[in-house]
Amino acid sequence: MTATTAMTTTDPQAPGTTPPPRRGLSVRARITASVALLVTLALAGAGLIVYAVELGRVDAATTREMEQELDEFSRLRTEGIDPETRAPYNVEGLLRTFLSRNVPDDDELLVAWVDGKPRAHFPEDPLISTARFSRAVAGVVVDGGTTYLDTAEGEVRITSQPVRQDTATGTTEGALLVVSYLDEDRAELRSTMRTYTIVAGLLALLVTLVAAWQSGRLLAPLTRLRQATGAISATDLSARLPESGNDDISALTRNFNDMLARLEQAFSDQRQFLDDAGHELRTPLTIIGGHLELLDESDPAEVEQTRRLALDEVDRMSRLVGDLILLAKHDRPDFLTLEEVDVDTLTEDILAKASALADRDWHLDAATPGTWRLDPQRVTQAMLQLCDNAVGHTAPGDRIAVGSATVDGTLRLWVRDTGPGVPAEDRERIFERFARGSETGSGDRPGLGLGLAIVSAIATAHGGTVGVEDATPAGARFTLTLPARTEGEAWPAS
Repeated sequence: MTATTAMTTTDPQAPGTTPPPRRGLSVRARITASVALLVTLALAGAGLIVYAVELGRVDAATTREMEQELDEFSRLRTEGIDPETRAPYNVEGLLRTFLSRNVPDDDELLVAWVDGKPRAHFPEDPLISTARFSRAVAGVVVDGGTTYLDTAEGEVRITSQPVRQDTATGTTEGALLVVSYLDEDRAELRSTMRTYTIVAGLLALLVTLVAAWQSGRLLAPLTRLRQATGAISATDLSARLPESGNDDISALTRNFNDMLARLEQAFSDQRQFLDDAGHELRTPLTIIGGHLELLDESDPAEVEQTRRLALDEVDRMSRLVGDLILLAKHDRPDFLTLEEVDVDTLTEDILAKASALADRDWHLDAATPGTWRLDPQRVTQAMLQLCDNAVGHTAPGDRIAVGSATVDGTLRLWVRDTGPGVPAEDRERIFERFARGSETGSGDRPGLGLGLAIVSAIATAHGGTVGVEDATPAGARFTLTLPARTEGEAWPAS
């Protein structure tokens, strides 16, 4: 299948197709808006709490100031004697004396109320002479207490301390009125809160800008990830994202790159499988088809010869398909079944099975004791493939040796023969699919070119390698190197 046929263009407006979803706010915009909202709510809530607390403090301070004035008036009443005249105070004299000795705060007003009207007040204030003021204080000058009055200057709090004097001529009633303008202190608080609102707004704006910048910086890998996924197609999986840092997004980037690598390898293996299968199966099919077209059905000998040829080619195709399927599955987690295996027993079993392949001088070089974690069936398959390869490059009576040893924490299993060896320029290429060496031995026989590729796949699945070197005194030595593994360790190809 070509890239042209693999990629199709779909009209988003065509009947029967689902239009692309509408794109909403970006993650960066949502994060910035969330931070701005939270900061605004936090600053607003803090401002309201501060305002409520400070308003209570201002009112409490006003109450304390008024109570202080009333306490001083009470002490003066207790004295009862004018220190200048040494005569008892009358009601009006007591009130006037108190007003002369005390200086009220800027937002306070002291009023001497006698017989239903103001007799003196300090400082001057036109409010005292109004009927509204008289009506407001009428209920507290006799019994005492506190009342409130709304004026043009704001809310006014009026607290009364009654005083009464009985004489032979009658009863005189009066009261000390402490008038406090509440809005003066509250105006200062509101001014402070206006300043706080301006500063809080600037801070909220600054935090929003920083959040927008920081979220954009942190989400930049996700933006690149989105762009990379948009650029990936079925024919190009080579795109990778730059990896930096050690945070969660960096880990996601690395995982994404690993996923792309696995997908690219999977697609590459799929394409290679299709190419290999198509290339190698074409020849036997052509041979079978050509002989069937030219077959003379009236000639029994030719029919039998064509039958044998067709069956032979079918067997070769069956073996080829089986090998290709095995190579395609080598990077799957279920390719191996790992278990603890006794290595010396495994080595001897491999030699026993290999000795039935051909008339050769089979020999055991070494069998290392101990156990190793591996897939015994796959390792046996790989070693027998190496033995079969050695048979194909030796003659009857030539020596082929099998052995195993542990070296530097690795298990090494080898097959050694006395054939012509492998040229240095072919030692990497022969492990590729459908590759064949340029030198053959006296026992050479045609093959599919997949045997050593299967050995390499089994070694890779175990996390190991396979290589070839010159044997002593002559021939080739193929070595399968497998690393040590523990139970529960991740599968190498996963």
